[in-house]
Amino acid sequence: MHFYRHRERDFISTTQLLDGLSDFPSDPPAPSIAPDAPQRQPQHQPPSGLRAPAASRLPPPATARERVRAGAAGAMRSREEVEATLRSAKLSPAELLPAAQCLSFGPGTAGPGECCLLQLEPGLCAQLEAGASLVIRGEKDEQAVLCSKDKTYDMKIADTSNMLLFVPGCKTPEELNADEASGSVIHSQIAGFSNNYWELRRCRPKLKKLRKLLMEDPYEGPDSGKDQTSAVSHYTTEDLLSVVQASEEEIMHQLEVLDACKIEGFWRVLEFDYEMKLLNHVTQLIDSESWSLSKVPLRTCLEELGPLEPTEMIEHILLSYGRKYTDDAGEVYFEMREDKICRAIAQMLLQNAVKFNLAEFQEVWQQSVPEGMTTRLDQLKGLALVDKNSRPETIFLLKVEDLPEDNQERFNSLFSIREKWTEEDITPYIQDLCSEKQTVGALLTKYARSSMQNGVKVYNSRRPIS
Repeated sequence: MHFYRHRERDFISTTQLLDGLSDFPSDPPAPSIAPDAPQRQPQHQPPSGLRAPAASRLPPPATARERVRAGAAGAMRSREEVEATLRSAKLSPAELLPAAQCLSFGPGTAGPGECCLLQLEPGLCAQLEAGASLVIRGEKDEQAVLCSKDKTYDMKIADTSNMLLFVPGCKTPEELNADEASGSVIHSQIAGFSNNYWELRRCRPKLKKLRKLLMEDPYEGPDSGKDQTSAVSHYTTEDLLSVVQASEEEIMHQLEVLDACKIEGFWRVLEFDYEMKLLNHVTQLIDSESWSLSKVPLRTCLEELGPLEPTEMIEHILLSYGRKYTDDAGEVYFEMREDKICRAIAQMLLQNAVKFNLAEFQEVWQQSVPEGMTTRLDQLKGLALVDKNSRPETIFLLKVEDLPEDNQERFNSLFSIREKWTEEDITPYIQDLCSEKQTVGALLTKYARSSMQNGVKVYNSRRPIS
């Protein structure tokens, strides 16, 4: 469907959207037009499938609406009248399909604000027709998003200068061409009309709020006693779906990324020190039993560590830092993830230091990981940043999840930390901002300015950073 002369799109807030759905306005007030003042005719003709009488292309005043809703009793056009109209318009009937569709307003015609038009991409439309649900999510101070089962879309309202008519049973030219009895006049009633529609645009899910909610009260273990005294709310899956602006699949995937687990029916993330305590129990057991890091038996871990910590927590830490598999005999094993374990231990070492001498850090880091594992700086992408310009070189903690979610705010934050970045250094901190068809290079072109420094391309901010 094509529309004409779109006005600049505006984002709509969730409050505006829900108000529009739950409190449809009554008839709009009549515009103050002098009785004899000539009314300006529209300059563009709408597509044939959306054609309306010229007088109806402007929102009708209250008196016009009354006439429209009373017009059902009027006489319907005959074939002769249709042909006379074509001759008046100097159109040859031979150049048109033989069937004619005459549209008329009925007494129950819905006016602006009473109907909502949503423009969908073909895949989303097919899902909806197949019985899938679309959900509008957001709180009063947030811009509304629409979510399918696995995707999130920004919602914008777009105005069109031509009236859009809702005509049940209206036939397309292809359907008329296939209709054998197409020489007749088809009378169709207009069910409603609108001068705008909602436009969807695929966007990144807004998942930063998910981590913020879960970090309000991280789980510190069964012995902390904090859960019994804490007044902070905990969240079920339904709770998270009601407040996080993302699809269900995107939320569930992010819960896996955050290594969240269900405790007594609520989603929780482990407090970092408690998580390291659990991981240390597992790695010490692996070392004492001389197990291969690629074959850690679940049953033995639960038997040996069960007296120390809840078995659910032991299995959760194995799932978080290992890959689960079953051998031919049906025994469950875990292959431990070297990169993730090394990364977690590096975070533990860096979190209490403002800056760390790089050479000293690398030595301590290697000594701290389980035997058989090898540390590498590329394991710390998006977690820590190396300052190669200081003497001696230093490293400090900089977690990508702590940076702003908005594109411009993210770049402002990064350029306030470091004036100039190489593409290699900045990529881990902006990779998650890329949409489906967007690259890191495209983001840098939009938000940064490049230059050469000692033969290396570097990027700095396009705007002054306060």
